[in-house]
Amino acid sequence: MEKMVVVVVVAAMLVVCMQKSTAAAASSVYTVGGSAGWTTIGNVDYKQWAATKTFKIGDTIVFTYNKQFHNVMQVSHAEYRSCNVSSTPIATHSTGNDSIIIKTYGHHFYLCAVPGHCQSGQKLDINVQRPAPPADNNNVQAPSPSSSSDPLASPDSQLQSPSATPTVLKNKPPNSIGKATSLLAMNNNVLVGLAIAAAVFVV
Repeated sequence: MEKMVVVVVVAAMLVVCMQKSTAAAASSVYTVGGSAGWTTIGNVDYKQWAATKTFKIGDTIVFTYNKQFHNVMQVSHAEYRSCNVSSTPIATHSTGNDSIIIKTYGHHFYLCAVPGHCQSGQKLDINVQRPAPPADNNNVQAPSPSSSSDPLASPDSQLQSPSATPTVLKNKPPNSIGKATSLLAMNNNVLVGLAIAAAVFVV
């Protein structure tokens, strides 16, 4: 009994590990701005960069920058549009190598709060769209079966003709010798079966 419990526990752990590895393999890591990173140099178009990506829940976006000149703040849509950051942004990052895991659907707005940088285009809109719902096939109605394979057939043609009465052959009763032989073979099989069962029980 204990061995069976151990086997079940190990199997459950393997299933959980496989699910985690599958989820990790399905997620992606994106470096914001590509090789340019998070900067105002080079006129990086972050809107165009994001438009070429399909972001999903579990993906990671990485901001790489010189922390002496830049930072990353997650803000509201209004703050993103106006480039005016309130005293309480959604989140603030300033390590120079910030990894942010996407956990919710919808728009995620980021910008650099250094004066003039957002106005220069150093802002990013990450849009995570919900997956399309599966098609509903329950409303598809199956065609009703036709009453006849040939709709032009007359009712008389659909009547089945009475089948001929089968001829019943009378079997001759088995002779007494054959009946006795059958009974003897049956008894022998029963005895052999009982002997095997007794041997197994003793072992």
